[in-house]
Amino acid sequence: MEVGLILVVLVILALLGAASSVRVVQQFEHGIVFRFGQVQRGGQLRAGAVRRPGLTFIIPIMERMQKVNQQTVTMNVPAQEGITQDNVSVRVDAVVYFRVVDPVKAIVNVQNYGYAVSQIGQTSLRSVIGQTDMQELLGEREKINIRLRAIMDEITDAPWGVRIERVEIKDVSLPEGMKRSMARQAEAERERRARIITADGEFQASKRLAAAAEIMSQDPGALQLRLLQTVVEVSAEKNSTLVMPLPVELLRFFDRMTDGGKGTAAGAEASEQEKPGLGERLARAEEELAKAAEAPSTLESAQNVPPVIGLDEPKPAKDEATRGLAAGERTPPEGGA
Repeated sequence: MEVGLILVVLVILALLGAASSVRVVQQFEHGIVFRFGQVQRGGQLRAGAVRRPGLTFIIPIMERMQKVNQQTVTMNVPAQEGITQDNVSVRVDAVVYFRVVDPVKAIVNVQNYGYAVSQIGQTSLRSVIGQTDMQELLGEREKINIRLRAIMDEITDAPWGVRIERVEIKDVSLPEGMKRSMARQAEAERERRARIITADGEFQASKRLAAAAEIMSQDPGALQLRLLQTVVEVSAEKNSTLVMPLPVELLRFFDRMTDGGKGTAAGAEASEQEKPGLGERLARAEEELAKAAEAPSTLESAQNVPPVIGLDEPKPAKDEATRGLAAGERTPPEGGA
């Protein structure tokens, strides 16, 4: 009876020992086996210290296995406040993607590699903020991401066996005053461009109008046709506007009557003889229009806008000399009455 009881106890102990020695390592894990607390022996990794995914066995009491996850871990870096190189206060947060490439170093060389990577991310983010200006922080994030990854990977890869795969800056928060200043700056820039474009359009339109007036002045019939076209445009709208066309020849008749006789008529005939023909003037006007269309805009930027005398530049020396001369004339000579 006692022998049977002993056998039952031994069988139970054997089953418990076998159950405690069986381990299952998942596909995304590696198992690190410590034998009497050692992974390395003689400065080298002990055989069987790293177990691959699948079913494995360890010796109870003598060995202990710790599993290491080798999946890519996504970790948020808390928002860090800092001052950029151009003295602007910003608040930046980021996200770090990393994974374990050497499970032995990740377990042996650092106590908690996740917490260590988080601290490295915060300190590196503060350091990079202080070395960049606001414009680069807002418009060139890819360069900053690469710089952050290089700084963090240099610290974590070789000593800890943790590889930083990617670092991304999520958000850059600016003070409200800085946001309003940037909005005003952008609005002023758009207003400047709008004014320059409007001025350039008026400048080109004045050239076209001058060329059109030059062509129409050569033939009174052209002015009359333009007048009739204006009447048609006005009459197309339903309004109560009354237009009374006045022949242009009538105005020319009164103009001749007020010239003052034959001398003026002779001068007019001489000027008519000196004036080039209609075909020549039409060709000249078309050439001027082509040149105006091909010529670049003279008001492309604020630097090309002509300066205002008295505001943008000092008055010419000629005006200063004239004003000094006038002041000298008003000043009585020495010793005078």
